[in-house]
Amino acid sequence: MKIRLESVFISDIDKAVAFYTEVLGFVKKKDIPMGDTRCVTVVSPDEPDAAELMLEPCGEHPATKVFKKAIYDEGLPLTAFLVEDIAKEYQRLTELGVEFRSAPKRHGTESMATFDDTCGNLIMIYQTHSDANG
Repeated sequence: MKIRLESVFISDIDKAVAFYTEVLGFVKKKDIPMGDTRCVTVVSPDEPDAAELMLEPCGEHPATKVFKKAIYDEGLPLTAFLVEDIAKEYQRLTELGVEFRSAPKRHGTESMATFDDTCGNLIMIYQTHSDANG
């Protein structure tokens, strides 16, 4: 079993595509027409054939709106992205105007930070360290 597709529910497809590609640096892979809207997948430019992230419009699905609002209000990230250097990525994204809910903080062998994706979600970035000290 392999993970190849993960999705995030977004409120505005064009705004999401711009944020996930121009700010986060993902690359658009698929643009799938879905009636009055569309779903777009993005991938890491470093791993274009690995997992895809689907930017999936909430549309008229009341359950997704309630779910998104509840986890956002509780401060829970919807998903997480691995980064090589969290301090560098935090600085880069902050300079691009990304609003962080939490700055990078170390928890054992992981460092984590959470930001707002401008589309109604909190997203975590994390770095894995080789041991608890470094």
